[in-house]
Amino acid sequence: MWWALWRTLLMPDFTNRDPRTPGFWDQRFEAEFMPWDRGGVPVQLSAWLQTGKPVSDPAGQTSGCRLSVLIPGCGSGYELQAFCEAGWNATAIDFSPSAVVAAQQAVGPWREHVIEADFFAYDPPQPLDLVYERAFLCAMPRDMWPRVVQCWAQLLPEGGLLLGYFFFDDNPKGPPFGAGREQLAQLMGAHFDLEHDEPASDSIPVFQGKERWMAWRRKKAL
Repeated sequence: MWWALWRTLLMPDFTNRDPRTPGFWDQRFEAEFMPWDRGGVPVQLSAWLQTGKPVSDPAGQTSGCRLSVLIPGCGSGYELQAFCEAGWNATAIDFSPSAVVAAQQAVGPWREHVIEADFFAYDPPQPLDLVYERAFLCAMPRDMWPRVVQCWAQLLPEGGLLLGYFFFDDNPKGPPFGAGREQLAQLMGAHFDLEHDEPASDSIPVFQGKERWMAWRRKKAL
């Protein structure tokens, strides 16, 4: 309750109310109004990157070359730096020019890995092993979710991994737009199997108590 009140009192008077457009996010980054921005890397991702076994190919053998990860809707891009430092071939994309500038400033030596691009039109230069999800799905209005899931499925090969945080809430307003458990299962079920699911351990206030750390494996084609 206090978070909703604080957000209402401090929110600037934005003119763009459509999160489908880059301008919506540009206005918020330029005003430094980013309640979704934790200012660092979540604990569960940091721990996962330290395991030394990021993902296996469908045959169960870890590739000898660097594994590739895409971070859509990267925002300030802190996770990009974590993936790069862990040895991944990581690319972060955002369709907001202001978000791209913020991410490039945040990640320093990895700035060339941040690209201005539309997720729905993005064609990675090499096959992906992983897509990392953090506040991208919930940034999109719910009527766009089937398209997001379809793109995830197209980007990942059989056995590829969709890993990250998913927001659960029934508030009709957003962003963030929350899902129901059944709703998410139905959305994902045609293309992914759920491999791991646990509560997020260090959520920031806007997501507190409503997000889960999940891993979804791309299914084999029938």
